[in-house]
Amino acid sequence: MNMDMFDKQAEEQQKQQAPLATRMRPNSLNGFVGQEHILGKGKVLRRAIESDRIPSIIFWGPPGCGKTTLAFIIANSTGAYFAPVSAVSATVADLRRIVAQAKERRKGQLQRTTLFIDEIHRFNKTQQDAVLPFVEDGTVTLIGATTENPSFEVTSPLLSRARVLPMKPLTADEIKVLIFRSTTDKLLGIGSLNVELTQEALNHLISMSNNDARVALNTLETAALSTPLDETDRRLITLETIEDVFQKRAVLYDKAGEQHYDMISALHKSMRDSDPDASLYWLAMMLEGGEDPLYIVRRMIRFASEDVGMADPQALVIAMAAQQAVHFVGMPEANLALAEAAVYLATAPKSNSLYSAYTKIQEDIKKGASGNVPMHLRNPVTPMMKDMGYGEGYKYAHDYPGHVVDQQHLPDSTREKRYYTPGVLGYEKQVLERLKDWLSKKINPEESKRPEEGGKGEES
Repeated sequence: MNMDMFDKQAEEQQKQQAPLATRMRPNSLNGFVGQEHILGKGKVLRRAIESDRIPSIIFWGPPGCGKTTLAFIIANSTGAYFAPVSAVSATVADLRRIVAQAKERRKGQLQRTTLFIDEIHRFNKTQQDAVLPFVEDGTVTLIGATTENPSFEVTSPLLSRARVLPMKPLTADEIKVLIFRSTTDKLLGIGSLNVELTQEALNHLISMSNNDARVALNTLETAALSTPLDETDRRLITLETIEDVFQKRAVLYDKAGEQHYDMISALHKSMRDSDPDASLYWLAMMLEGGEDPLYIVRRMIRFASEDVGMADPQALVIAMAAQQAVHFVGMPEANLALAEAAVYLATAPKSNSLYSAYTKIQEDIKKGASGNVPMHLRNPVTPMMKDMGYGEGYKYAHDYPGHVVDQQHLPDSTREKRYYTPGVLGYEKQVLERLKDWLSKKINPEESKRPEEGGKGEES
């Protein structure tokens, strides 16, 4: 990043007075935490930075994942002049001024210019169009940062000239690394304050930061500055202090320990026992405690088939819709989609007939009760297979009354088995009556006879 002496001094003073998250921004890739999928050894972006051949890029990711930090690392690692602007305050006139200076720099000093636009999604079409020709002709290399989907917020022409790099939320372990650095760094961090966090305070700080490094570090600084020294000359930050800063009490929930299993069990059993209030309570306890919503919805999907099953086939659709909501909307907005699914599953009619049937089949297969496909069900795909009797005697169901036919479908070893026994609740009651009706027609051969007229249909 090429700046004159005055700019560098001003930047250094601003950094010293800036919030902790800004002060702790690393200057090189060696200090950057996270985003291994794009910055790991041998990855294209790392090679581009190290070789000083940066293409136009748009970093897309959630708040506090390192988009701006990475842009400034690129600025420090390349020979290009770095011109940062924020789309919140920059105007078209600002962009034109930067482009004009970039042209002069390129002509007079043979120096490239990197234009960094933070929150580029806030630029309207006119503002984005203002930089388009100069990104295309190489006057500036664009680096954009956005929390919104570029497909919807960045114009197609500009998008086609930049590579979109999705960035992932920081993990709890990565947030923990940043917190440790801040509490031990005496120059830019808060190491000189002799800060120490209790384990409960640390866990709550990480949980409430919602994968946002900026929130975690700035909250940590506020907590440290409001905590007095004790008799051992240390500032012990407790759970109560973090709760006070966030203005939200911690949910006593250990998502890696016994409570994780206890509460998911409570949710499952509450839904099975048709208690919507308890189902909502345990769902909220887990979500507010920081549980992975995808873990919860996976259990809901299993529940929809295991405990509701054919009594209400729509339950599986609702559970899958909740899973899609978590992916598409994200948290915390998707919490109501999960709540809707929990209440639906709790109040749906219940049946474990599918679970019981599949379990019986599993047991039979483990005991060796596997068999060959009956000859009449096999498809004679070659003349030789037809000569061997494949498909011979097969009855096409659509040629029979009610589209029901009596013929063997299970192997000889299990032909008398009955695995699926419908329940008597909800939709499954209809299934039970339908199967009884079909069975009566199979028992009465006269009703199952093939009519003299009717299409044969196709075998498959």
